[in-house]
Amino acid sequence: MFTAKASSLGFTLMLGMAITLTKATLFTFITLGEREQEKRKPSFDYHIKFNLVSFCRSQTCSGTMPGSLGHEEQDAKTFASWGVDYLKYDNCNNPGTSPKERYPIMSKALLNSGRKIFFSLCEWGQEDPATWASSIGNSWRTTDDIFDNWDSMTSRADLNDKWASYAGPGGWNDPDMLEVGNGVMTTEEYRSHFSIWALVKAPLLIGCDVRSMDYTTLMLLSNKEVIAVNQDGLGVQGKKVKSDGNLEVWAGPLSTNKVAVVLWNRGSSRATVTASWSDIGLNSTTVVKARDLWMHSTKRSIKGQISADIDSHACKMYVLSPQ
Repeated sequence: MFTAKASSLGFTLMLGMAITLTKATLFTFITLGEREQEKRKPSFDYHIKFNLVSFCRSQTCSGTMPGSLGHEEQDAKTFASWGVDYLKYDNCNNPGTSPKERYPIMSKALLNSGRKIFFSLCEWGQEDPATWASSIGNSWRTTDDIFDNWDSMTSRADLNDKWASYAGPGGWNDPDMLEVGNGVMTTEEYRSHFSIWALVKAPLLIGCDVRSMDYTTLMLLSNKEVIAVNQDGLGVQGKKVKSDGNLEVWAGPLSTNKVAVVLWNRGSSRATVTASWSDIGLNSTTVVKARDLWMHSTKRSIKGQISADIDSHACKMYVLSPQ
């Protein structure tokens, strides 16, 4: 059961329902909140935290329930009283005012709620939140919604890459949730998806139904070595460092002078992808051992470059450690 092992892998949040509280709907939402608390009680045994979604306007995305706009203080205190640990604040049906005006209000309300709540801004990257949201929240969407197909996934990776220099401990670029396991992309495409999201330090938000995931999905999402790259203490977002048509190298520094590297073949046929030391910030004379994070194997005494023959839409992911 994935839930039972999730916290040991680094997954700590349980997705809650979209819910808000206003004076006009006090009884309804308190009742819903109590039901949500009842549903999440078993998750405490697995050290899983509680996530909710609310809305930075007067109505939800469906237009059938109230949002938090104008009730931020009240809602933040209610969320805190329910034990909410993570709030995704969505921008559906916004009133036309800038998110730069609306999102700080909820940020301040959460800070005054008496509980530490991770604040995830979701305005779909419309006003370049990477440039202003670090003082307001803990993560910010850099793209519009992702879908379970190759073009959607790769375009979100590219859009998010633009803002790599703005991310770091305490504030993260969010290219939207993982589609791994939802059934449209191939296994190798999902492996590439998870590898790139891990490398760029994106919040790893599982978007499939964990109750019914198949064995392949479980193996992809529970790769401790890949997750460790995402959770590395240095907190530097990896980025695209080389592009030769559809053949790409993505890389980023890790703690203890290590480097994470993804060799990615975005083309339609098998090809060789090469990362030279100059591409990834290593001295030309540096000798490394290369840990293959998907094969769980190590090669030693690698000099100058690392190469791999890679199938279409697949990748290889390594951690390089100077010897």
